[in-house]
Amino acid sequence: MSHARRFLEGLPAAAGLAGVCAKDVTEAVLRESAAVSVSATQFFVAGLRSFLRFCFIEGQVPVDLSQAALPVTGRRRSPLPRGIAKADARALLGGCDRRSALGRRDYAVLVTLLRLGLRAGEVARLRLDDIDWRAGELVVRGKGARQDRLPLPAEVGQAVACYLRRGRPASGRREVFLQARAPFGAIAAGTVSSTVRRACRRAGVAEVGAHRLRHTVACEMVAAGVPLAEIAQVLRHHSLQTTALYGRVDLDRLRALAAPWPGGVQ
Repeated sequence: MSHARRFLEGLPAAAGLAGVCAKDVTEAVLRESAAVSVSATQFFVAGLRSFLRFCFIEGQVPVDLSQAALPVTGRRRSPLPRGIAKADARALLGGCDRRSALGRRDYAVLVTLLRLGLRAGEVARLRLDDIDWRAGELVVRGKGARQDRLPLPAEVGQAVACYLRRGRPASGRREVFLQARAPFGAIAAGTVSSTVRRACRRAGVAEVGAHRLRHTVACEMVAAGVPLAEIAQVLRHHSLQTTALYGRVDLDRLRALAAPWPGGVQ
């Protein structure tokens, strides 16, 4: 058993198994927790407890030390949501060759991601019938058959209209964005993500996926002081707790909320 072997290898050279004490068990768990993840440490503790119970039953140790291997708890801290810099966003859009059909499609996809914060799958599922040109709105088909109406920004509308007039292949399909090659089926969510990565390479910026552009929209709204409830509406989160993660990126506001350290400088 690898857990038992690592425990025995960590014991002092002069001490035998019969001389093991609770302190040795605690130190073994601490060493393991410093080297591996929480889940791996939990596996180690479970294995160590079984080994110590076996040793007690077999008379190898005078007392049952299995309970000295205390349970390990903890959870992985979610990373801060990260967007991309405004200069990088401009570079992504500027790198699209809008003289070509593919360039017009790429530009329309990128503008839609950067201005509306849609998910890759939502962009791929966007249909011609979802756009109300007169009202300046579009329907977003989200997770779980959810449908939401969002305002259609002028920049997005212009980019999509340009693609529809001079870039989209002639087709009876109702999806807005089609493949660039025959048989001209609807693009997939993976195509949206690859479009973003391809744009990054053209622009010479760090490669990111489509979801980072969604984070970009959220982070820009936080920086502009938009309330979290309104950000949740734009991003169409089911729970405000999901949107609250973006509040962590506004460090200036978090500093204002922090209580002064006792004895610190006022």
